[in-house]
Amino acid sequence: MRKPINLIGQRFGSLVVVSRAEDSKGGFSRWNCLCDCGGTTIAFGGNLRRGNTKSCGCLKMEMCTTHGMARILTYKIWANMLQRCANSNNHSYKNYGGRGITVCDRWLDFENFYTDMGERPKRFSVERKDNNGNYCPENCCWETMKTQARNRRRNRIIKYDGKEQCLAAWAEELCINYATLWNRLQRHTPQIAFNM
Repeated sequence: MRKPINLIGQRFGSLVVVSRAEDSKGGFSRWNCLCDCGGTTIAFGGNLRRGNTKSCGCLKMEMCTTHGMARILTYKIWANMLQRCANSNNHSYKNYGGRGITVCDRWLDFENFYTDMGERPKRFSVERKDNNGNYCPENCCWETMKTQARNRRRNRIIKYDGKEQCLAAWAEELCINYATLWNRLQRHTPQIAFNM
């Protein structure tokens, strides 16, 4: 094995190498480093030289949390929204990005999303008013899970007396058990089913 290059005193990003650390189990050289923020870390020499390690972790944290809200639920909802629309490996991508649903340019920045939507009310989540529309200020609001469930594409929408809504909403409005209303629809036309 080659003798490692002496990195003591050298700067890599925010890190200055102060001493040699114990080699890894695989025999790779590691170095004790002091970060500009005052933190310390042990880094592989190869990662330092290639620019893969530039701080004790504070730079990554700073980049992710310039707004200081990375741990609030509103941020997680925003991040999940981006994943559904842009990450083809996300399990929900086929229902969002896979069907052409996108996030507007303004909302690619969390701070703009937060300015437009505000803090998520308790037990609410982001809802698109038009299920085929994109995520943007004009098409989104905070809604309960109940309301969101009634806005799904697979819902059976019933039009009656000039009003359209899903079967669950009709059952609630007419004070009829959902299953009873479903059975009546199976046996009769919607006009007969709702003419009670």
